[in-house]
Parts: sequence; C-alpha cells; structure tokens
Amino acid sequence: MKLVAEDEIKKAEEKRAEENGPIRRSRRKKRGKQRLLVMSACLVVMVAVMFLTASVCVWVADRIRAQKEAAPAFGEGALPDGKAEENVTNYVDIDKDGNVLDASGNVLGVLSGSPGYSQEELDKQVMSARQSASAEVLRNIRNGLDAGDSVLETLRPLYPDDLIVYSGGKYNFVPINRNLKMHSFDAANLNVLETGEYQYLQDGAVISHKGIDVSRHQGEIDWNLVAQDGVEFAFIRVGYRGYGSGKMMEDDYFEDNVRGALQAGIKVGVYFYSQAVSEEEVQEEAAFVLEKIAPYKIECPVVFDVERVTESDGRMNGISVEDRTAFTLSFCQTIENAGYRPMVYHNTEMGVMFLGLEALEKYDKWFAAYSDVFYYPYDYKVWQYSQTGRVQGIKGDVDLNISFMPLWEE
Repeated sequence: MKLVAEDEIKKAEEKRAEENGPIRRSRRKKRGKQRLLVMSACLVVMVAVMFLTASVCVWVADRIRAQKEAAPAFGEGALPDGKAEENVTNYVDIDKDGNVLDASGNVLGVLSGSPGYSQEELDKQVMSARQSASAEVLRNIRNGLDAGDSVLETLRPLYPDDLIVYSGGKYNFVPINRNLKMHSFDAANLNVLETGEYQYLQDGAVISHKGIDVSRHQGEIDWNLVAQDGVEFAFIRVGYRGYGSGKMMEDDYFEDNVRGALQAGIKVGVYFYSQAVSEEEVQEEAAFVLEKIAPYKIECPVVFDVERVTESDGRMNGISVEDRTAFTLSFCQTIENAGYRPMVYHNTEMGVMFLGLEALEKYDKWFAAYSDVFYYPYDYKVWQYSQTGRVQGIKGDVDLNISFMPLWEE
C-alpha cells in the first residue's frame, strides 16, 4: 500500500473544492484539513498492515498444522499411518520437496525442518537420509543372510505392501489385495512344543484343534493310537486325478482310513486332489467324491485340493487363472448344494499367482505353509504347518494341521 504525499493531498483537495464551489483561503483551515487527511491515511495504513499481518500469521499457522496432521516431521517418531519410528527405514526415495517416499511412491513423511531450508541444505539432508536408509537396508539384508534366512525371508520385510513369491523361475512382487478378508493371527500367540507340534493360544489358553491329513502314502494306520495322541480331526484323501494321464482314481486306503478314524472318535473331513482341465472333469470329480462319502458321517469340510505340479508338467499347470478359479468355484458349489461344507486347499504360490481369491471369498480356506511366520495375510481356517510330523499309530511322516476353530458342530 502506498502513502499519499502531502502536496498530492493538497492538489486533490483543491481540485475537489473547485468542483464543489469557491476555494477557502484560510491557512488554519487548510492546515487542519491536511493534518486530518494525513492522520486518517496513516491510520488506514496501520489498520491495513495489522490486518494483513494477522491474516498471514493465521494462514501460516493453519498450513503448519495441516502439514503436521497430514505428514508429521520425518525423524520425530511419527508417520501418517501411525507406524512406529523404526519403520521409516522402509522408505525408498525423497522427492525435491523433502517428502519421504516408500516403494510405491506413497508419502511417508517430510524431512524435519524442510520448509524454509535452502536448496543446498535440503540436498544435504536428502543425501544423508538416502545414505542412512541404504546402509540400513544393506545391514538388514546381510544380517538376514548371515542368520541363514532364505532370499525370500530376507526380502519380504522390506516390502510390507507386497507378497513376494518365487514362481516361474523368478521373484514375483504382487500387491496385497486389501479387498480380501484378512486373518488376525499373531505370532506371539503361537506355542511351539518340544515335539514340534503347534498350538494357538488366546488369553493364555489353547484354542486350536490338532489335526492330520492322510492318504495311501501313510500306509496302514492305527487310528486308536492316533486318537490317543490328541488328534481331533483328520482330512482323508478320497481320490485323485493323474497329473499326466488325467485318469481319476480312488485312494487305496480311503475306506480303511475313514472307517478307522470314525471308529476312533476322530472327526473326519475329506479331500480330492484335482487335475481337472474342463468343467466336465471337475463335475466328474465332485460327483465321485459325493458318491464315495455318502455312507459315512462327514462332519468336517469336503476339500478341493488345487495344486500346481512343480517337478514336471502337470496338465492343470497350463490352464488360465480364470479357468482354475472357475473350476474351483464349480466344485465348491456342487458340494455345497449337496449339503456339505466345501473348503479350498492352497499355498502361497497358488493363492497369490494362480487363483482368483475374490471369487472364492465365501468359501473357507485350508492353507499350507511350513513356517512359524504368519506372512500370508489372507483369512484361512485350517493351517497345514508341517509335512514331516510324527503321530502315534502312523509309521513315518504325516502332515500336521491346526484349525483355529472347531470344524464340526459341537
């Protein structure tokens, strides 16, 4: 705002006087008017300056408050997502505005004091932060490998928003699908016994149920001894389709196993190993299962075992994700329509790379992972945690499972 000079005020007054009538020549009156005008102008200027100063202060305060709420200062131990301070080492880059970015380009925070810093000072902070982050990442990788962790175990903590799966001869980074139901399991609640058996606790009490799954590979089983070892449920293979020939076969020990388990008081579910490559084949498999289990009391789920053959070219390996998902859905719908509870067996590779889990959301899952880390985030009811377990009454290895809730009506 510009101040009006005294002579300009005088000229303005004289001009207005000429326009409005005769000019009064009294020096006293002229000086009084001039003083009044100057004082009025100064007062207006002061008020305007005060108003502008207050407005600027309010604006700056609002900007600082909004910035802190949206992205707390990097290094102050707070991030927008509420994660702990140690997680800031997961950032990947820093942009020209001082924003700390993760691998997906999302803003984690801003460099402390970046507003008002010179470009040279900001560049120094950026360089220092990048060097610190790189050193931390390299330390984590080295420590993991030194500890004997696999490449997957070492990489996975560095990419919290992706599921990393080794498949097809490479490491695949697949974003976690937040639209799917997530499990709420906590590794702190996992109890590993000296025998290698897993239990899951809640408020210090065991809430999991011990189970196994068997096929002809276990040979003859003493089911009474199995029951004495605390096994509450068993999934028994009904049959399978050959991954090369496509021929459908009943498991050699199905009848003996289902009768023996039921007589020993063990709850029974069944599974079928599928290699179907058409709708006709998957319906043939479902009809086969329903026929075989009809004489028995099947209280646990009927499972569609959908796996990818890794050691050779399985006939189901070549079908699309859409077809594999459609066949799985078709089997589950047929089983459900017959009055049984369907379930889908899968592992991380199958769930992330080869099945459309959104289409199968309504059906319970049986998940296989031989680790005590809850890496896989999606919901499942049964966990196959070992394929080299030992149980009384069975010679050799057997798959061990726990369910996180009863699979039968109590």
